[in-house]
Amino acid sequence: MNGFTFYSPTKVVFGPGSCDQAGALLKEHGASRVLVLYGGGSVVRNGVLDRVTASLEKSGLSWQCVGGIQPNPRLALAQEIADNARDKGFDFLLAVGGGSVLDTMKGVSMSLACGGDIWDFFDGSRKVTAAIPMASIITLAAAGSETSDSAVLTNEALGWKKGCGTPYNRPVFAIMDPELTYTLPAHQTACGVADIMMHTLERYFSTNKTDYLTDAIAEALLRDVMEAGLLALAEPENYVARSEIMWCGSLSHNDLTGLGHPKDFSVHQLGHELSAMFDIPHGESLTIMWATWARYVCPTDPGRFAQLGRKVLNITESDDTLAAQMTINGFEAYFQRIGMAVCFSDLIGVQSDEVVADLAERCSWKGKRTVGVFRPIVREDMLALYQAANR
Repeated sequence: MNGFTFYSPTKVVFGPGSCDQAGALLKEHGASRVLVLYGGGSVVRNGVLDRVTASLEKSGLSWQCVGGIQPNPRLALAQEIADNARDKGFDFLLAVGGGSVLDTMKGVSMSLACGGDIWDFFDGSRKVTAAIPMASIITLAAAGSETSDSAVLTNEALGWKKGCGTPYNRPVFAIMDPELTYTLPAHQTACGVADIMMHTLERYFSTNKTDYLTDAIAEALLRDVMEAGLLALAEPENYVARSEIMWCGSLSHNDLTGLGHPKDFSVHQLGHELSAMFDIPHGESLTIMWATWARYVCPTDPGRFAQLGRKVLNITESDDTLAAQMTINGFEAYFQRIGMAVCFSDLIGVQSDEVVADLAERCSWKGKRTVGVFRPIVREDMLALYQAANR
């Protein structure tokens, strides 16, 4: 094993009915006045928010709810929530929803604890030095934000989508009830599965080749979530499938599947520009770019792709180059099988040369940054990748 530091302090409370423990858990961790954040209203319609607030009431906690958080969460709303909450004595934040709600909560926590504008922490001009304690009740298994150190927000005014990683982003506890995901639309379930897979694949492609247990954990997680994803799409109320997906989501992004590996995350950076420009689902922005990226970088180490295919897709081809090609094709076919886009024309249509060039300019920060570690890519590479996906 290569050297690493693993820090995952979030307490996980997993299982049916666990959302009813929210009040008791918050009180146990010292909460008295709680700001509850949620998304577009599904948690209101299905009664989850009422169950949560009833548990807060039962535990004698003071609380206030704020909703309306959208997918690809917006900086402006996060800042508005923070500004309105300032000086109101909230000592705990609770997100009820998916990754967008959690990412918004993390931005609000930064601003309330450190003061000032949230975007300062995302553009790198300031460091996060404190946090308001946070907790989550996830209703969509996807981002893994409930145990991760990352948050991503979209600055619509600038047209940027950026992330901020810091240990202060890790929630104190996460409530995970797979039954809360039964009513998800099929496409949201598929986007979640794709996101989980990507969080593992982005860590898997490493130049380090002696982290055998890390590789085995990543390979097992991919096999599991791919199988469970198909089952959940066929049987939306299959508890076993939903529970496997939910737990895979957390493990895929708490760094366990990449210990000893430097993170690559090239596909995330490429996908962020698609989400920022076209406001498409995060998971789908990744599936649009993954196979294109994989074919582009595969010559760097075909053996790595071959290993992935043999361990996850049961590919038996002995030639590494052929096995690598079969692996990439196999993952692309899986994304298509669950209804995900794999190129521009599947979702946003073929774009003009000017738009494609602009995407590369934005992703490279006008040529000022390189992304990735498996094969570092610069502006010219990004342009070639966007051009290849623009079909």
